[in-house]
Amino acid sequence: MSIAPSDLAVLMKSDTPHAVLDLRERGAYQKAHIFRATAVPRRLLEVKMAALVPARRTPVVICDDDSALSPLAEPTLRAMGYRDVRALAGGLYAWRAAGHPTVQGVNTPSKVFGERVLHELRTPEIAPEALAKRIAAGEEMVIVDTRTPEEYARGCLPGAWSMPGGELVLRIGELVKRPDVPIVVHCGGRTRSYLGAESLRRMRLPNPVVAVKNGTMGWELAGMPLERGATRWPPAPSPGSVARAAEVAERVATEQHVPFVSPDDLKQWHARLDEENVYVLDVRTAEEYAQAHIAGATWAPGGQAVQATDEYVAVNAATVVLYCDGLARSVMTAAWLRRMGLPNAVTLAGGLPAWQRSGGAVESGSPMPRPWGYEQARQETETIAPGATGDTPIIDVDTSDVYAREHVPGAGWLCRSRLELKIGAAAPDKAQPIAVTSSDGIQATLAAATLVRQGYRRARVIAGGTRGWRDAGLDVETGLTRLLDDPDDVVLKPYEKGRASMEAYLKWEEALDTEGRSPHELLPDG
Repeated sequence: MSIAPSDLAVLMKSDTPHAVLDLRERGAYQKAHIFRATAVPRRLLEVKMAALVPARRTPVVICDDDSALSPLAEPTLRAMGYRDVRALAGGLYAWRAAGHPTVQGVNTPSKVFGERVLHELRTPEIAPEALAKRIAAGEEMVIVDTRTPEEYARGCLPGAWSMPGGELVLRIGELVKRPDVPIVVHCGGRTRSYLGAESLRRMRLPNPVVAVKNGTMGWELAGMPLERGATRWPPAPSPGSVARAAEVAERVATEQHVPFVSPDDLKQWHARLDEENVYVLDVRTAEEYAQAHIAGATWAPGGQAVQATDEYVAVNAATVVLYCDGLARSVMTAAWLRRMGLPNAVTLAGGLPAWQRSGGAVESGSPMPRPWGYEQARQETETIAPGATGDTPIIDVDTSDVYAREHVPGAGWLCRSRLELKIGAAAPDKAQPIAVTSSDGIQATLAAATLVRQGYRRARVIAGGTRGWRDAGLDVETGLTRLLDDPDDVVLKPYEKGRASMEAYLKWEEALDTEGRSPHELLPDG
């Protein structure tokens, strides 16, 4: 089935629950995509679909540049149980030819929201140069980095504490002991700085709260070095901090009409997952999630749930249930999501403790379920021992950055999303043997099964993948040594690409309108 560009435009403006999935790799998606389309590279459908579109009856529209990927993806989606799958007729080429716009970037809806928050709430800002002078003068202040701990460790403002956005309201009291101490909030660019600063301002603290304009990128562009490898993390919240955070959350829930749902409500929704899209997001820390979480819940720390909402929720009209250990972090996240335009964002009353008391199922660890179809693919394929490949051509289908870090010597890299389209050039003789690998062999197994179905009867999986090869004591290669496809699957951060990229990114983001458009090019050379 297909859908015309004009009909898709009408669907996306309607209240009908639906998902629009862009099947291309993130590099292509970043250059141009339909605003509010979710990036799900075709190679990740088996991994991500169940979480992104829980209800199989949901209308799903798939698209790519020229409709080359859609015919490859549609059978997979239908086999997974999605009953209403439509390909955008003519792809993005036809969409643009019909006069419909595309936008740039990744997580663009969240960035649009961040700019809206800045202007509507008039978030106080401080320029990096002005902040540097105050630091040099020895002024007492508390600087917090609202990004993930991993981003923080790669480079933060000197002296900053790691405090991801969802943790701010709960933990800031452990660092700020006097009402006159300024609180300085930063991220890598703009969005999480503003949302973090506004979360603290909603606490009605007497302390001055400011966001660092353009975050770490602004700091570096001003010629100042970042601190690398920092490990500062605030103490566990005291009873006073917990009580204060709960008080703030109760007030915010009242002001923004954030609904509370009971564990029994959630159990009833779980029973109807095939018919209704319900997302259950755990907004606590990774450590708390690993210790115990609601069975099947997705870990989405509060700041990331708002910063990258489209990576968790693909159906805008869905119900999004946020929970934590009480209500502070979940209410604040739900309030932001509702303001962003997710009207059915709700909070689980009593959080995980209430769920456990109700007898709800819990899990521990950070489970990584096997991709859909993996067991069948494993039964359809054979393995070959590491080192027993001989002169057999080897295809690596992991991401290009993983391939660059290490791969089996001589292996050529090919993106699994385009496997059927590219394999003919890489291996024109279907009778020849082919060895397929990936870091752990999982994606390789799916790829090898595809090749077998395509007539490559002698396709084999290297047992244990590249990791199994290395564990067998065999040498590996590094670098992008043999590319059989365009490595467009990895998007570098602007600060990983240098000054010109950072300047272009900040200029683009600052000028975003409500539809994700900017008069400036995010990728002027792309």
